[in-house]
Amino acid sequence: MWNDFKEFAFKGNVLDLAVAVVIGAAFGKIVSSLVENIITPLVGLLLNGVKFTSLSFKYKETEILYGNFIQSVFDFLIISFSIFLFIRLLSKFKRKKEEVVVEEAPPKDTKEVLLLEEIRDLLKKQNNA
Repeated sequence: MWNDFKEFAFKGNVLDLAVAVVIGAAFGKIVSSLVENIITPLVGLLLNGVKFTSLSFKYKETEILYGNFIQSVFDFLIISFSIFLFIRLLSKFKRKKEEVVVEEAPPKDTKEVLLLEEIRDLLKKQNNA
């Protein structure tokens, strides 16, 4: 059982996934900071200084903070769009790399292959005669 777990845990896919989760979390923090500290204040300026987080609705003694929900939706949209752009950029680089690999010259035939082709041609001539 331990060997099965070690084999699973140290496969390339699991390690790649772990690295992706860590990088994704760090990337999410960067984008959240961008949204919270730069984009949201700029949108607030465009909307005459309205702050989403201060929007609320009070009913009797209960306060419904729908502005926090709007801010969370806005954060999600910006984060998902930025991740989409990042993945799109990576896929373009990957496609360019694959195109370069395809354009490489075919390998030269070895001596054995050349001899076999010569034998094949001689046998064809012999059978046709």
